[in-house]
Amino acid sequence: MTSKSLRYAGDRMNQAIVNYIKANHQLLIGMRTAEAIKVEIGTATDSDPDASMNVRGRDTIDGLPKQIKVNSSEVTEALQEGLQSIIDTTKQVLQETPPELSADIIDRGIMITGGGALLKNIDKLIADSLQIPVLIAESPLESVALGTGILLQHIEKHERH
Repeated sequence: MTSKSLRYAGDRMNQAIVNYIKANHQLLIGMRTAEAIKVEIGTATDSDPDASMNVRGRDTIDGLPKQIKVNSSEVTEALQEGLQSIIDTTKQVLQETPPELSADIIDRGIMITGGGALLKNIDKLIADSLQIPVLIAESPLESVALGTGILLQHIEKHERH
């Protein structure tokens, strides 16, 4: 079995947005604002560059409240490094995967779960980068917990002897 753990999820995406807004607009925003940006106009590809939203925060220079307009392309840019890490790590795991399993992956694809799976076009970005099918779980926020529960119900089948 081949696996790797990459701790880059929705909260790290939010932090990347916070950092980007601070560096490029001299505006401090909170994690809830970053989450709202990600959900409303965030996308893994530059598919909707005209999408934008007004963002409020505190100016880093004078400390006063300030409002700016952020567009979807900026969010894509903010997330670029983390998304590339996901692609690179997935590619590395695929390269280490036994050939028989690789054939199944080509036929069935990769399943994305968790909050990060809700980022618009993340499946398209990964599929285009790796040239294999990518699917998003039916209930990405619940699927990890549900799968863990199923595993625990049948743990004896997965114990190593």
